[in-house]
Amino acid sequence: MKTVNNIGQAQLELKTITERTSGAFQDKAIKIVDDILKNVSERGDEALKEYTSQFDGFLTEEFQVSSNLMLKAWEETPKELQDSLLLAKKRIENFHSLQVPKNITYSGPHGESLGRRWSPVETAGIYVPGGRAAYPSTVLMNAIPAYVAGVNETIMVSPANSQGELNQTVLAAAHITDIKKVFRIGGAQAIGALASGTESIPKVDVITGPGNIYVTLAKKKVYGKVGIDSLAGPSEILIIADQSAKLEHVASDMLAQSEHDPLASSILITTNKKLAENLPSEIERQLINHPRFEICQESITKWGLIVLCDNLETCAKLSDTFAPEHLELLVEDPKEFSKTINNAGAIFMGPWSPEAIGDYLGGPNHTLPTSGTARFAGALGVETFMKNTSLIDFTKEAFNETKNAVIQLAKSEGLHSHAESIRIRDSKLY
Repeated sequence: MKTVNNIGQAQLELKTITERTSGAFQDKAIKIVDDILKNVSERGDEALKEYTSQFDGFLTEEFQVSSNLMLKAWEETPKELQDSLLLAKKRIENFHSLQVPKNITYSGPHGESLGRRWSPVETAGIYVPGGRAAYPSTVLMNAIPAYVAGVNETIMVSPANSQGELNQTVLAAAHITDIKKVFRIGGAQAIGALASGTESIPKVDVITGPGNIYVTLAKKKVYGKVGIDSLAGPSEILIIADQSAKLEHVASDMLAQSEHDPLASSILITTNKKLAENLPSEIERQLINHPRFEICQESITKWGLIVLCDNLETCAKLSDTFAPEHLELLVEDPKEFSKTINNAGAIFMGPWSPEAIGDYLGGPNHTLPTSGTARFAGALGVETFMKNTSLIDFTKEAFNETKNAVIQLAKSEGLHSHAESIRIRDSKLY
């Protein structure tokens, strides 16, 4: 983990972290993804079987998980974990129910009626990662907004282990969010199946959910054929801390981020020199006997950063430049200080709001913009699974009051038939 106290050097280090997945590796991955998507589009289930054998290590003739297995997974989930899942579901659903956009109806000055009507997409596909960990929270955070939006059918895909089995808690989460179809496929091939449809997997309208670089590049490639939520990069946390921050809190929150993935990034920007000096040894202490030691160690070593600043204003400016996915404010007045922040996927205020709260049951969605995209994007929400339609209903009076302006504008663009479509409705113009 690097420590810097020069603002210019800090900006360079933050830029390097933002761009950590670009370069030659991504160029190679793009070629692999292109081949997979083309093969799945052309050969459907046969291609999926080959990729499942190659990447996941099992042979199958049936990708779909039966509803009985999903129910069994729920029934065999320990009561305390069931209660935790239901609490998270309730909190996430309550928050997202407030996001449902309102239809707009506007009466113009000449009796015309204008509006915008929102409606859900018909079918949504959610991707739930496997591999290094199981993520029932991802099921909740993606399926619940789709349900609240009114999506008719939500389909889940997730890579199985080498025995062809999905994590039981992931299946339990799918059961309580009323997902009817779950398929044991992952990677770019799963995105291709959802985007194009195969013999067994329906084509969807929107694909959401995080994944590795192959999944992310596949989502980028199929955008336009289907909608997507975002292009998720490796996860990141940035903590702004002053003299009030507790050393053990900062260290544990940084490790909570680094244990996701070797590419995860944990950053501290602080005015507290003592905190900056003592943090590396505290992280080492908390890593003793850590069950994900290797992942944490690689993440912290390669992508951990400590920046020492003279004042909180500089901390805020550096944070806005980086535009973090997760921003923790461990300062004396976090609510007031948060008003100085413009770019962040989610802001966690004070010592009782660790980022883990947001990962599981805070209420707002944990699918957030990464790699600096919080400058222009926000969290996954109900709107991700909806589209809007403009409504235009002109009266004859409104037409007559605006017709000449439309003709002039059409003529300025050289569009003859646009102007003619107005003239033909009014004999007085001939």
